Amino acid sequence: MPPMRRRGMPGEKAKDFKGTIKNLLIYMGGYKIALFAVMIFAAVSTVLTVIGPKILGKATTELFNGLIAKLTGTGSINFPKIGAILLSLLVIYIICAVFSFVQGLIMTEISQKMSFRMRKDISEKINRMPLSYFEEHAVGDVLSRITNDVDTLGQSLNQSITQLITSVCTIIGVIVMMLTISPLMTFITILILPVSMVLVTGIVKKSQKHFIAQQNYLGKIDGQIEETFSGHDVVKAFNRENKELEEFRKTNDILYESAWKSQFLSGLMMPVMNFVSNLGYVAISVSGAMLAAKGTIEIGDIVAFVQYVKRFTQPITQMAQVSNLLQSMAAAAERIFTFLNENEEEHDTEAAVSPSVIDGTVTFDHVRFGYTPDKIIINDFSCEVKAGQMVAIVGPTGAGKTTMVKLLMRFYDVNSGSIRLSGHNLKEFDRDRLREGFGMVLQETWLFKGTIMENIRYGKLDASDEEVIRAAKLARADKFIRSLPGGYQMEINEEASNISQGQKQLLTIARAILANNPIMILDEATSSVDTRTEHLIQAAMDDLLKGRTSFVIAHRLSTIRNADMILVMKDGDIAEQGTHEELLAKNSFYASLYNAQFVNA
Repeated sequence: MPPMRRRGMPGEKAKDFKGTIKNLLIYMGGYKIALFAVMIFAAVSTVLTVIGPKILGKATTELFNGLIAKLTGTGSINFPKIGAILLSLLVIYIICAVFSFVQGLIMTEISQKMSFRMRKDISEKINRMPLSYFEEHAVGDVLSRITNDVDTLGQSLNQSITQLITSVCTIIGVIVMMLTISPLMTFITILILPVSMVLVTGIVKKSQKHFIAQQNYLGKIDGQIEETFSGHDVVKAFNRENKELEEFRKTNDILYESAWKSQFLSGLMMPVMNFVSNLGYVAISVSGAMLAAKGTIEIGDIVAFVQYVKRFTQPITQMAQVSNLLQSMAAAAERIFTFLNENEEEHDTEAAVSPSVIDGTVTFDHVRFGYTPDKIIINDFSCEVKAGQMVAIVGPTGAGKTTMVKLLMRFYDVNSGSIRLSGHNLKEFDRDRLREGFGMVLQETWLFKGTIMENIRYGKLDASDEEVIRAAKLARADKFIRSLPGGYQMEINEEASNISQGQKQLLTIARAILANNPIMILDEATSSVDTRTEHLIQAAMDDLLKGRTSFVIAHRLSTIRNADMILVMKDGDIAEQGTHEELLAKNSFYASLYNAQFVNA
């Protein structure tokens, strides 16, 4: 697991920021009215908030004038007028709160609908993607897009748009209100801003390289710890504790050096900004006092101006935060749009042959195939498979046994030649409908969280309980199912760890029996079970294959002696084909494989 990003560390940036934002705006086209409403509500709420200090300043001036009049005996404090001013301020703040609540509600709705729509689009896209994409990309990367990237986009979108609007409106509104009070004091305030920006920028430049080093070495030290502890028995077996400890110390020293420098320098920002701000307050107070003495401004205006100065720096800080949010949002959106724009599996639905014509006859006619045009792995393969025959595909690891299966199910199309199913070229079938004719039992069992009944019924969603139980009996699974707590209604957990590997395999065979497909593909799944369970699974598989054309990827050659045809693969190509006896009589590659497993066992 990668290390968590620390606050203040540079985040991931989009490669094409402008293009991604443009695509995001197009994607958000259906929410234009809602976004416009958010802008209006946010702008009005911000403007009303900005007006508040000016009105409060009037109340302060009225109170100050009343106190002076009372002390000099020329009058008294006008409480009704002060009350009216404060009441108007209360009304403004209530309206401001309502507008802010409404815009937050609308923006949350937009961001959640966007997240919902994106997850839906990504989920649908996954089902339309070719197998080649998932062979070239890590599963975790795809999962990250549908979870982390969508979450990042939704949260950043929710915060950044409203914060951007309020920050811009606040800056403009505050400057306007300050100018109405005193252009001179406004000039002093704005003059202080570049000074603080220069100082902060200098600190950021100094600290950024240390933050990057901290992030890099944090990842290295996490990796070292993970490797050392996951392989702790190997480390101890080779007496390499001191070596691992020395490497850890070196990395830890560099991490310590970069960490304290980055934290120290970033910690200087607030004291520096506070120092500059305090200098600004001194300058404003002095100039304000001079102007008040001349009668140019009132006491309440000075109070209001100080409030505006405090609010002036806040949106600038928020703008910096918004910049980071926008970068994160664009990076997440870019990854999502990149995935959504990937090439999809082609579907020929207009001229599609119905899968009902599939009778199990398969013809390979001069098949030539390579995953890339410059690397052909099947050069010229031809054979005729009759309905109901068993074809075994054997060969060493990496020989390309699963390639034949991928071609049969049109995960890939042949480069030249053809594969015909019941007389029809595979390209005449729609890919999705073609796969309805195939059933699969793989070495890696796949069960989902749900009852045993639901897992078996996955092979035929409209099957009755009686059909499910009949399939389980044929798969030799009924006995062990009934011995479990809850029987067919027992809940399989997320990892399916509450049943054994052999039981999982029997359930997948029951699922395949229930599906009743004319062609079966089996990846021998008895290598990780005990001998008794192996015989049980083998008997269930024999019943499953009766009357069906089957392609069996075989690892244990003892299980395919009775195959009608054996395809022997070597270096990605078909090296030999024939029956078990014919191939042994040739005394060639298959014979060497067979002898290696049994004669020398």
